[in-house]
Amino acid sequence: MRSLYKAKLIQIEITNRCWLRCANCTRFVGHHKNPFIMDLETVERALQSLEGFPGSVGLMGGEPTLHPQFSEICGLYQKYFPDEKRRQLWTSGYKWKEYKDIITATFPAENILYNDHSQEDEGFHQPLLISADEIIADKELMWRLIDDCWIQKRWSPSITPKGCFFCEVAAAADMLFNGPGGWPIEKGWWKKNPEDFQDQVKRYCKDCSAAIPLEIPSSHQKFDLISPRNLERLKKIGSQKVKENNFKIYNQPYTLADYNKFAPTWAPGYFRDFIQKEPIKKEPHTKRTDKCGTKK
Repeated sequence: MRSLYKAKLIQIEITNRCWLRCANCTRFVGHHKNPFIMDLETVERALQSLEGFPGSVGLMGGEPTLHPQFSEICGLYQKYFPDEKRRQLWTSGYKWKEYKDIITATFPAENILYNDHSQEDEGFHQPLLISADEIIADKELMWRLIDDCWIQKRWSPSITPKGCFFCEVAAAADMLFNGPGGWPIEKGWWKKNPEDFQDQVKRYCKDCSAAIPLEIPSSHQKFDLISPRNLERLKKIGSQKVKENNFKIYNQPYTLADYNKFAPTWAPGYFRDFIQKEPIKKEPHTKRTDKCGTKK
């Protein structure tokens, strides 16, 4: 695994509210009974805690523009990270017209990651609610996959109202399942090596499937793939998607043979054929036909 201070980016999750309900969402949108809104004091502490961090700082949701104080938060990003090249925004474009001026004043075009999920032929989400511990009997294989997880190596540590986390999906899982929270939001929390965050690895990774090479389904499906153990956990917290039967049970044993089958073409970080910075009128990409999320 990668040391946190080597990450290119740390996300601040200001809300997990979203107007979309994509299948297998990395923030588990659609399962929460009561999505959170991070208060401004916590946003400011989160930004202050990244003093000295050499990478960039992301503004993330859910859909961040659903935060009622989105403009004020952009002002805080400008205050604490005066170098605009270090500020990044992830948005589905909701309220784009309302906030376009403050967005473009805060984030350079190259640092705006815009995805309205409107293109039916693109968008693939790696399932996350299949418990690795439940389907992989070979624990040596399970921990080897977890140690090489693409999200931890390529994506971001994260800050939520419940603290700081080595992985953004772990942060989302802690929020969803009423976990104990992360490390205190204080300066220097990000100066951790892998041996320093094994407590979180052991707590969250066994019940996640991010690291498992699988066939990657479309984000436009109406259901999440969920293993039986996680299904029971979701029932206990009153998951809205579960109540609406918007899920399919995944209970197939996973072996080294499955790994050898899926790993060669598995590209879980590849969601679409282009990077979008603002709303578009045309479709500047080629229709995708592959099943495992790899570019043809």
